[in-house]
Amino acid sequence: MDKREILLSPLKIGSHLSQNRFFVQAMECNDGDAEGNPTDLTYQRYEKLFKGEAGLVSLEAITITDKNRSRMNQLFIMPQNKAPLEKFVKRMREVNPKTLFIFQLTHSGELSNPEFSRRLSVKPLPGFTADVFTEDEFEKIMADFVLAAKMTYDVGADGIDMKFCHGYLGSQILRPYNTRKWRYGGPWENRRQFAFDLYERIRKAIPDKNFLIGSKISVWEGFPGGFGTAGPDTPVIDLAEPIDLVKGLEERGAQFIIQSAGSPSITISLTQADKDHPYFAYLHQYFAKMLKENVKGGTVVIGSNYSVFGKGKSRLQAVTPEDSALLAYGAKNIEKGYVDMIALGRQSFADPFLPLKVRENREEEIDFCTACDNCLELLIQQSPIGCCTYNKTYTDILVQTRKEKGKLKVNHT
Repeated sequence: MDKREILLSPLKIGSHLSQNRFFVQAMECNDGDAEGNPTDLTYQRYEKLFKGEAGLVSLEAITITDKNRSRMNQLFIMPQNKAPLEKFVKRMREVNPKTLFIFQLTHSGELSNPEFSRRLSVKPLPGFTADVFTEDEFEKIMADFVLAAKMTYDVGADGIDMKFCHGYLGSQILRPYNTRKWRYGGPWENRRQFAFDLYERIRKAIPDKNFLIGSKISVWEGFPGGFGTAGPDTPVIDLAEPIDLVKGLEERGAQFIIQSAGSPSITISLTQADKDHPYFAYLHQYFAKMLKENVKGGTVVIGSNYSVFGKGKSRLQAVTPEDSALLAYGAKNIEKGYVDMIALGRQSFADPFLPLKVRENREEEIDFCTACDNCLELLIQQSPIGCCTYNKTYTDILVQTRKEKGKLKVNHT
């Protein structure tokens, strides 16, 4: 098959059918209102994604609490948000009923912004000042996750991505650095039990097997004691725990796994390879392959870090531009069985209509991400986030942000 046939082939995810192999990542865009509900800007972003015909779309890192969050205008999923979220899902179904829609549930933990939030940690990393939560506080967090999952089901979404990546609370519990003596600390058997207990509680609260559950996982965080390392004081890669985690989640009903890596506040180039170091994206292809080899046939593995490849005119060496382009790598990795779907993050900002353009054989019209990372600058500056290269709304927001706060040099080194 050619790349178009591969990328446009349908795929079963649980009892649902994705129309193609394109997944839109959960991308925090900081454009909710004061109560954490979607605004007109939020509607505009997602309507474009649904019109763009991605097979599966994830609602950005929606927080289960307003007390511990990383973004000033983050979307909330709390009881008072139920009606607005129900309206939002209904609208997206009207735009395109075929696109599957999941919510990524998060708690920011030690990445909560202290300017308007409270930082909580299982065990603070060097350089991260945070309150250490009590076990009673953590039980409330677990209950809030279950409540948010039930709300996701009630408002009509197809499932949840239980976030275990990028330095947020889920990954903080799982990493070897969590040597704290408590029920979810120390030995791997204790740390993994957090994820297993959470899955089991969610499944008990939502017995409908049609409701999808999966997780985005930073397979290797890339710093001493991070997830996917050989111990609490070494950065050396050891995938035994990530592989065991995925197997355990699968046993507890996971229908999909989204592969990622890194922790953006610590190892940003690992999380999203930049234009100066695009070869970091190769690691993601290896990590996805390792997960795919260790799940059963029915569990979908979604690979990340494709945006940096763009048209194939990146700074990658020893490979032709044609072979190193986003669509080429995506199709090749699916064909080889390394992944089942490819995830689009920054690329979904650049061109939310990419899947539609592929289907209509208009590849030459695709606006490919340039990895300029101005969207990352907006994220750090707490401004509404989108593509500053192709969307004038966000170009204007960037200009205004720099006038108000000064130009920020995004440092990947």
